[in-house]
Amino acid sequence: MGEFSGVTVVKEANVYFDGKVTSRTVRFADGSKKTLGIMLPGEYEFGTDTVEIMEILAGDLQVLLPGESEWQTISGKGEFKVPAHTRFKLNVSTVTDYCCSYE
Repeated sequence: MGEFSGVTVVKEANVYFDGKVTSRTVRFADGSKKTLGIMLPGEYEFGTDTVEIMEILAGDLQVLLPGESEWQTISGKGEFKVPAHTRFKLNVSTVTDYCCSYE
């Protein structure tokens, strides 16, 4: 899906890591939400409250998921799922465009 219809966009940005990771929240009529964002090159660690599905739309990164010992590489497009109440690490090597869905 290349676009969302009938949504509300929160104008205020979510800003992390001194502005190196930013996103905007998109709310849907059914109560669900997604965030659309950009990550600049760097190393990051995030925590989750709910299950998160990260869709990489463009960029190059490595992700270390909870309980894993091997980094997963994504070049261009890709997707990964992170369990609720866990932490995951990202090593972003190029500007990365992403969409995060929450379950």
